[in-house]
Amino acid sequence: MTTPLLDRPTAVHAKPLHHDNDDTVASLRTVRRRVHRRHWILLAALTALVIGLFLVRALLGDYRISFADGIRMISGTTIPGASFIFMESTLPRACMAVLAGAAFAAAGAAFQSMLRNPLASPDVLGINLGASAAAVFAVVLLGWSGMPVTLVAFAGAVAVAVTIHAFAGRGGAATGRMILVGVGLAAVLSSVVHWVLLRADIYRAQDALVWLTGSLGTVTWGEIARLGTVVAVALPLLVVVTRQLGILALGDDLAAGLGLRATRLRGLITALVVALTASATAVCGPIAFVGFLSGPIAHRLAAGRTSIPAAALVGAALVLAADYVSAYAVPGTAYPVGVITGLAGAPVLVWLLIAGRRSIQEK
Repeated sequence: MTTPLLDRPTAVHAKPLHHDNDDTVASLRTVRRRVHRRHWILLAALTALVIGLFLVRALLGDYRISFADGIRMISGTTIPGASFIFMESTLPRACMAVLAGAAFAAAGAAFQSMLRNPLASPDVLGINLGASAAAVFAVVLLGWSGMPVTLVAFAGAVAVAVTIHAFAGRGGAATGRMILVGVGLAAVLSSVVHWVLLRADIYRAQDALVWLTGSLGTVTWGEIARLGTVVAVALPLLVVVTRQLGILALGDDLAAGLGLRATRLRGLITALVVALTASATAVCGPIAFVGFLSGPIAHRLAAGRTSIPAAALVGAALVLAADYVSAYAVPGTAYPVGVITGLAGAPVLVWLLIAGRRSIQEK
């Protein structure tokens, strides 16, 4: 008698479930290693670009200096004519361009990532303008100059950031309120600056314009040292802190469930952004659109990932290139570096608007 077909034992050769899990983990690790490799390649390429632009800005000016002579002058050798131009003009401008560009760009990228809006950079939200308005007020109406103006500019940026953070409140809508409050404060401060300039004589107005456009023409080694200290401390901290923004993007309630305090994280990022932005603005004025441009460019280069180091390098490269163009694009005429970066900001703004419309239509 034959056994019925349904009663016959069947051999099932199924792959154990843990093998599937192991394959998934291995695939994720491979993708992660590939992403990290691309990120480091991008950082290396941007670093090489910044070094190349730095050498061009420092050595190739009205008086061209060889690399060997530049090293000799840095080590203390005096070359008649060349030493003054190199040590007091081109080299400090190149150093300040790197520091200011990195500070503005890192601050802008952090704010854009935190507020999840490519338009939410410190120069758009009025933090830079707070420093400018305070400095213009001190120069024009109080007749101050030098270090007091620098301190007042720093205080102005801090006051605007504190106001934005205070009026934003808490909860999931805090990021949207921060953008609205910042844009409103920027409009008010712009009106204040215009009112102050209308009351200024021609000489005071010319001094005040530096605080409205941004310039690297009068930087000193002491200012470079102070800004370098701030960047060396605040930039690494900002890189570490912004790694938690991915959790914050899930929402305040879920972030709290994972042990992350959203309000404290936003406050810490804002403090670091203000330290970088205010310090750079207090030294060389608000170099327009560097914080606004660098974040989206770095985001695109990093294949959609937020990278504060990449943004800082992009900002340094932008300011170095813009400063060289502003000094030598038109023979016999030197423009403030903020004029060139401001001109570059308009096309990128249009590009962001078009790209945002396309992404909405595709969805």
